[in-house]
Amino acid sequence: MTTFQKLDRLTELSRADQGLRQKLLETRQAKEPLLAFCALAQEAGVDLTAGELFSAGQEYSDNQCKSTNGGNPSPYAYFDDTYENFLESIK
Repeated sequence: MTTFQKLDRLTELSRADQGLRQKLLETRQAKEPLLAFCALAQEAGVDLTAGELFSAGQEYSDNQCKSTNGGNPSPYAYFDDTYENFLESIK
């Protein structure tokens, strides 16, 4: 299962369980938000790690650079934050 398939599954679960949804949103206030988020995902049966979230955003950004006609001469200064994007999608 890919990282995005795992996030899709977590989206389904959070729509069915408002308590889970709220807990996922509250991870923003945790001392280590990504670790708290991944712990909740794993409790819900979705095997997701912080490393997967980091690499998903970087891979997406890298693929955009590669898809630019002739290659992107200037890599992006940042890459998508998969964690924040996910939380915004379940608000």
